[in-house]
Amino acid sequence: MQALSEEFRVILEAFWLTIRLTLTSGLVALVLGTILAGMRVSPLPVLRGIGTTYVNVLRNTPLTLVIVFCGLGLGLVLDVSFSPSLSTNYMWLSIIGLSAYTAAFVCEAIRAGINTVPVGQAEAARAIGLTFGQNLRLIVLPQAFRAVIAPLGSILIALTKNTTIAAAIGVGEASLTMKTLFEAHGDAVVQIFAGFALGFLILTLPTGLLFGWLAKRLAVVR
Repeated sequence: MQALSEEFRVILEAFWLTIRLTLTSGLVALVLGTILAGMRVSPLPVLRGIGTTYVNVLRNTPLTLVIVFCGLGLGLVLDVSFSPSLSTNYMWLSIIGLSAYTAAFVCEAIRAGINTVPVGQAEAARAIGLTFGQNLRLIVLPQAFRAVIAPLGSILIALTKNTTIAAAIGVGEASLTMKTLFEAHGDAVVQIFAGFALGFLILTLPTGLLFGWLAKRLAVVR
């Protein structure tokens, strides 16, 4: 326990970075995933094709490859930069990778929610003159989101754990900090591992309980 108490501030900073990665990537993935879901159910074949290709490619690509591509491909080769600070720049590049990857799963969850909306409601909306975009925004998506609150919670929990992949490009989140502490305190490996495992449990368990409660509270009764 002495190692944990000595490095407590470092551990808190690492988990704070994990939380920032999770929340920022989750928000971007929600927006991008919603757009992709709209493309997947669009009446235009071109949009459906683009959405389907994106989802199939990202879902079947290992996240490590996506993060390494963002760090090396975008950061070093294409020289994409968000900040003069190297650590901040790699944090944002990892957010791009996490968001792009997670958006594919968010898209499929929302599309499943769209499929729960009775077809008659969409037909009624078209009958009163609503366009596809108005129908989606005003009629379908509000019900679809309420139907997939629990799956979205599961995706957010998975994203929290997936942030550890950002260590592949040197982002100092929880797992990279744990590895550093292993090297500095070789006689306290078990205690350090237990401390980080508890930290992730504290992050993910309340998230699951919150989304489970919201799913029951906001479920659409049919």
